[in-house]
Amino acid sequence: MRRKLKNKKDSTINYINYTLAKKNIIELNNLLGNSKAMFFRNFIGGISRGIGIGIGVTIITAIVIYCLQKVVRLNIPLIGTYLSDILEIVGRNKNSQLY
Repeated sequence: MRRKLKNKKDSTINYINYTLAKKNIIELNNLLGNSKAMFFRNFIGGISRGIGIGIGVTIITAIVIYCLQKVVRLNIPLIGTYLSDILEIVGRNKNSQLY
């Protein structure tokens, strides 16, 4: 009876070890223990996210302004004047330098 119980514990331990190794939990635990590596990864990740957000916002803004210019050219009475004012403000701010 005791021998059967020991084999069951061994198989459970082996299964847990296999699962942890498969899911890379052991490497994650080592990373969390190494604060320098964690800081470096988070730093590089933050810089990458910041650059990605900057590029994404620039592209989306350019697309929106392009679409607004097309709507202004359609010459819709109320929307056209409102959008032309917005585009004029954007054009003035684009030409001015910020210090």
